[in-house]
Parts: sequence; C-alpha cells; structure tokens
Amino acid sequence: MYGLLGKVGKVLFHRVAVMGALIVLQIALYVAGVLWLEDSAYYAVFSGASMTLSVLATMWIVASDSNPGYKIGWVSLVLVLQPLGSLAYLLLGGNRMSAFNQRRLRTMARRIAQNLGEDCDRTPDLMRDQGEDAGRLAHYIQQSARCPVYRNTSTRFYPLGDLCYQDILDDLRQAKRYIFIEYFIIEEGKLWNSVLDILKEKAAQGVEVRVIYDDVGSIFTLPANYPEQMAKLGIQCRVFNRLVPVLSLRQNNRDHRKYMIVDGKVAFTGGINMADEYINVKPRFGHWKDSAIRLEGEAVWSMTVSFLAMWDFTRNEEERFRPYRPQPPAVSAPGWVQPYHDCPWDNEPVGLTVYLHLINRAKRYVYITTPYLVIDYSLTMALTSAAKSGVDVRIITPHIPDKKTVFEVTRAYYEELLRAGVRIFEYRPGFIHSKNFVVDDRVATVGTVNLDYRSMFLHFENGVVLYGTPTVAEIKEDFLHTQSLSLEATLQECLRVSLPRRLMRDALRLFAPML
Repeated sequence: MYGLLGKVGKVLFHRVAVMGALIVLQIALYVAGVLWLEDSAYYAVFSGASMTLSVLATMWIVASDSNPGYKIGWVSLVLVLQPLGSLAYLLLGGNRMSAFNQRRLRTMARRIAQNLGEDCDRTPDLMRDQGEDAGRLAHYIQQSARCPVYRNTSTRFYPLGDLCYQDILDDLRQAKRYIFIEYFIIEEGKLWNSVLDILKEKAAQGVEVRVIYDDVGSIFTLPANYPEQMAKLGIQCRVFNRLVPVLSLRQNNRDHRKYMIVDGKVAFTGGINMADEYINVKPRFGHWKDSAIRLEGEAVWSMTVSFLAMWDFTRNEEERFRPYRPQPPAVSAPGWVQPYHDCPWDNEPVGLTVYLHLINRAKRYVYITTPYLVIDYSLTMALTSAAKSGVDVRIITPHIPDKKTVFEVTRAYYEELLRAGVRIFEYRPGFIHSKNFVVDDRVATVGTVNLDYRSMFLHFENGVVLYGTPTVAEIKEDFLHTQSLSLEATLQECLRVSLPRRLMRDALRLFAPML
C-alpha cells in the first residue's frame, strides 16, 4: 500500500506534472477571461478587439519569413480559434528573440567566426579535388555557419549504435586534457553509467569534464538537481533551456546536438543519444537502427568550437577557446570532412539547405534514412523533381513508430512521393533513427537533423558532410543492407487507405509544422 502511494506521489509531484498543471491553469485562466468578457457589457468592444487581433496576427504571420507550411498552420489556428488562436501565436508561434538573446546569439556567432575563420580558406582546393558541386556546398556551409572544410581527418562510420559503444569507452579512457559531452537525452543505464564511471575517474585525475544536456530531452530521465550531483563528482554540467511553467515561445527551441569530444582530437556524433535503447540494451519499438560517426584529426576542432560556443551561451559567458586547440594531429586520410551546426535563431536553415543541395545536385542517386518524414514544400518539390528527372531517390523510414501521430503524418506524404517515382521503404525489424544522406558515391552526411520542421527550423542541430572519404561507400552499403530488411511501400497500399484515415492525415499534415 505504502509502495503504491509512494509511486503515485512521485508521479503527481514530478516537475513535469507540476509544470503541466500550472500551464493548464494558465490556459484555463485565458479561457475563463474570454468567456467572462463574452457575457459582459464589454462584449461588443471585446468582439471588435478579437477580430482586429486576429487580422493583425494573420497579417504578421503572412508577412513573416517563416516556412510557408508553418504559416498556413498558424493562420488556420488563428482564424478558427478566435481569439485564443491569436494569443497562442503570440505566446508560442514564430521565432522571435528577446534583445538579450539576440546579443547572446551575436556573441556566439562572433566567437565561432574568430576561432574558425583562419581555417576558412580551403574550398577552392576542395572544388578542384572533388568537383564544383562539392565546392558549392562547402562554400555555403562555410559562409552561413562559419564551419570550414578539413583534410587530415579520418572517419569511421558505425551502422549501429551498438558498434560504437566500446570505441566510445576506449577513447574516453585515453583523455589527457578534457572531455566535452553534449546530448539531447541522457539516461542512467548501461551506456551512460559506463561513460560516467570513466568521467568520474578522469575528473579525479585532473581531466576537465563538461556535460550539456537538454532539459526537455532528459526531463523524464534525469533529476532536476543533476548538475549539482555531477559537480560533487568534479564534473561541470549545464542544462540547456530549462523548462519553466510558462507558455513561452522559447520552450520550442531545444538542443538536439550530439557531441562526444576527447582532447579536441577525437569526436563522435550521429543519431545516438546516451540511453540504452540506442545500443539495443533496452528494447523499444523493436530493433533500434541508428548510426554514428567517429572523427579523428583536424576537423574535430570545428566541433570543439561549436561545443564551447554553446557552453558559453548557456551562461552568457565568454572564455578563451584557443587553449583547447590541440597541436595539429598527425593524421593523413583521403577525402574531406566538414562538420557543421545549425542555430534556429539566425533565420538560416543550414540543415535544410544542406539536404536540398544534396538532392538538387544528385546526378544518379540519393539515398536517405530518417525517423520522420514531415517535409515542407521545398523538400517535397526537390524529392519529386529529382525522381521525375531520373535520379534514383530512395527513403527508409521506420515500420514500428515511436510517435504514432508523427508516423501518420510521415505516411501522409507517401502517395505524392510515390507518384513521382520516389521509392519508400519501412525498416521492418523496428525503429530507424539514423539521419543519413548519401549521393552518387561522392558525398554523404551523418548527423542529428531529422526530416521534420522541428529539426530544420526550431532546434540546435549538427552534422558532418563527407566528401570522397571511404565512409561514403560504407554509408551506401549500410543503406542497401537496411533496404534489404525493409518493406517497400506501394502506391496501391496508399490508395487503399480509408477515407476517415485520409481526412485525419490531411488534418495532421496541415498542422505538421507545429508538431
């Protein structure tokens, strides 16, 4: 009995439950205020003000530089739910920043440019070596995200999270100066506890250890006082964008990046988080298919700068980055490597533009793995146009979803893509979480950017573009192997979907950018 009461109390007083209750209370107060005004002598004034607010909100949304799909969803909500839709947009819509955050963002960009600017001189060499298309993509990333392209960097691709587990531990044990870790989700279990044991050991030896995690991503997996717990172990820990019980636009922006950096010489990134389902220790949604990539060499400095800029951003600080730059590593490897990051507040969708470039410049094929297929008009047109022009376009999505609503939206795009000649496969053994592109045996990208609105417009993300490295062929080989384990979607199956389900998917697709 007492055990049951303890569990109930733990749920009721968990900070998610408390914050959820406070947010529901705010909504209830808004609704009660509206209802009171409708029954009061001020109804005519209120009605006119509501209509004016809805019109102004609609004009504001249409005139904004947001994604068109996002605009349509919010305009529909504003017009249908007067005046609450307007209030909802003011609180949650758009991508506005306070003056304080604008200053922090400018500082972040300046620090990145200062520390990576001297490396931004290699795109002409890349263009001569790998061709104009590669050079144009590298130039865009360099100009828009201040992320250079590097040689002298070896890469190792892991087609499953399970396969990089031991390498992560081995590299952490080699740390001499510092370890930087940044993940959306950290959860206690075999993976994180194994990492944490090494972090404690290294911190005791004098190695500088820093950890960043996202509050929403880890809200059910870590206690609120986790940074204090880590500090007692000698580990510096910061939480990105603490969740607060207030309806706020800022809560949309999450840190979805994944970094594991050792001494500025070795780094891991990709789809995996620090939780056991990513290495298939804890079964969730069937077999969890994810990928990761290990970098060793010059390009790791770019990822180190990205981490340090985010670290300073979390506390509005400025520290010297140069002491963390290692001596030039003695690494020689074929091809070029370009880590990149994306920030939702600079109105430059780097992740989306990288994907569009890869699709639009493909000559023979473009193979894509993604857990979600919630695409805007630009991506839909790019994929369908490429397929119609004879490019072999293939996409692998999960067969067992982690979010049923988003899965329905994903399938809502199948018919249009299939009609254009895109081939779509669903990973039959379970859930695929990889976010990979590979094009024409020449270029590939591995990272954190999903094919959905949140990743491309609202989250902090990162990835790595590979030009002519041996891992490009490995990513293609992994795609083809994964395809052999998958079920191919057909147009006939899409046409057999019932009318009620079609209508539900159409409604979900309308509001997909807001999911």
